[in-house]
Amino acid sequence: MTHPIFTEDHDLIRAQLRRFVEEKVKPDGPEWEAAGFVPREILREMGGLGFFSLRVPEALGGAGLDARASVVLAEEVGRSTHGGFAITVLVHTDMASPHLIRFGTRRQLEKYLPGVMAGSTITAVGVTEPGAGSDVASIRTRAVRDGDHYVLNGAKMFITNGVHGDLYFIAARTDPEAKGSRAITMFIVEKGTPGFRVGRALNKTGWLCSDTAELVFEDCRVPAENVLGEPNRGFYSIMANFQTERLVIGAMAMAEAREAIRLTFDYVNQRTAFGAPLWEKQAIRQRLSRRLAEVEAARQLVHHTAWLDAQGTDCVAQVSMVKALAGDLVNEVLYDCVQFHGGAGFLRETAVERMARDARVQAIGGGASEVMLEEVAKRFGQALSD
Repeated sequence: MTHPIFTEDHDLIRAQLRRFVEEKVKPDGPEWEAAGFVPREILREMGGLGFFSLRVPEALGGAGLDARASVVLAEEVGRSTHGGFAITVLVHTDMASPHLIRFGTRRQLEKYLPGVMAGSTITAVGVTEPGAGSDVASIRTRAVRDGDHYVLNGAKMFITNGVHGDLYFIAARTDPEAKGSRAITMFIVEKGTPGFRVGRALNKTGWLCSDTAELVFEDCRVPAENVLGEPNRGFYSIMANFQTERLVIGAMAMAEAREAIRLTFDYVNQRTAFGAPLWEKQAIRQRLSRRLAEVEAARQLVHHTAWLDAQGTDCVAQVSMVKALAGDLVNEVLYDCVQFHGGAGFLRETAVERMARDARVQAIGGGASEVMLEEVAKRFGQALSD
């Protein structure tokens, strides 16, 4: 049944994505987990199908769609059961490349955007540091003007697409005298720039087919023409893009939770104990029913928030609610799904085991649940005013 918030175009995109995930992702995803990254040919194929240009304005060669398209994309890659694949795609489409799309100069767009849309240039965004995560104003990476260049020194941590990426959007402090939020500038840094290197690939609990890195900048000279947006205004562009990032993480999480419930429903109808399928046990079927109700409610909040964003409405409170609620709920759902799989849920060959590991970071990445709840608290009266 068509959802009233989505259009026929969204439904067509969803159907195409679902076919792609079933045919191209699920069969080979376990191999990608072992390899530690998503093959570049898969990303190029997604680019060729237009999945990487859904939010790019029509004037720049994209589909010109809004946040609802991002939610459709996030839900369908989330259904893949491979969180590492999903986050590889979503960082590129909705967390990194929007910095270029929103703030790039004509020269920057002409140089980089075609490859970004095609999937031949994969992007990453570098904000988080060893000593600064959700507190963006506290970053310490420095960029000092030197003639026609800036010299960057510092490090970035937990950077998705950091190992195998091609183009990086890096936040650095450019005004040592200004308040933190007024001292940050974004820079475009290409792979291979002298002084820029991958410090190390990070070995994670989950998202194994997502390459994650520590990035190091040692007297890295970046041309001044690679400043992205206005100097010393990078904090505000980061905050603006966090809204999309948090929304798609919420959409991805609820799609994962829904798929885990579906897999568990299938399993408990096949697995017998004490002479009957596990589904016949009231405790199990009621717990799964409760979880499905919670996920469906959270999913409606995701859809409504995407609609608010598409209308140009201030929805920071709703986005923060989505991120906090979805990040915690997906973990609660996966806990139950592993439990109801019994010993099978503890085996690496079982999808819900992988999904449980992948889900843990959903309450951390993109803004920890506690930080999100503080954002809601700041806007509590506004959130209650409707």
